[in-house]
Amino acid sequence: MPGLTISDVARRVGLRPSAIRYYEQIGILPPAKRVNGQRRYDRTILSQLVLIHYARQSGFTLDEIRELLFGFNPRMRAETRWQKLSERKLAQLEASIDEIRTVQHRLSQLRDSCHCKTLEECGEGLLHRKEQNGL
Repeated sequence: MPGLTISDVARRVGLRPSAIRYYEQIGILPPAKRVNGQRRYDRTILSQLVLIHYARQSGFTLDEIRELLFGFNPRMRAETRWQKLSERKLAQLEASIDEIRTVQHRLSQLRDSCHCKTLEECGEGLLHRKEQNGL
């Protein structure tokens, strides 16, 4: 039988066969050719899957990966695609880092400054602080 089986492909790229089937189902990968009912792949699937796996490990969503693969002019160079998506992802990460720092600061404040005996007392103190700050 010609071509790689789904098990061969999964083993070579470090994914589960179910992930490969899912990528086909959602259209990130083209449907595999079938030989006697079994999926068969040519070697190009390996580089496609490694690229998808790398993008996932870099924090890209499946929708962003779909955009990387299909959302640009087909003649656009790979480096330009990566730059555009990476800039957007880096901005999202910076916003997430800011949010995490805010939460971290609030948790530190709660840990270090709350001396309330009840949650009601704590809520009253937070309400008073909110009213003072005009929030």
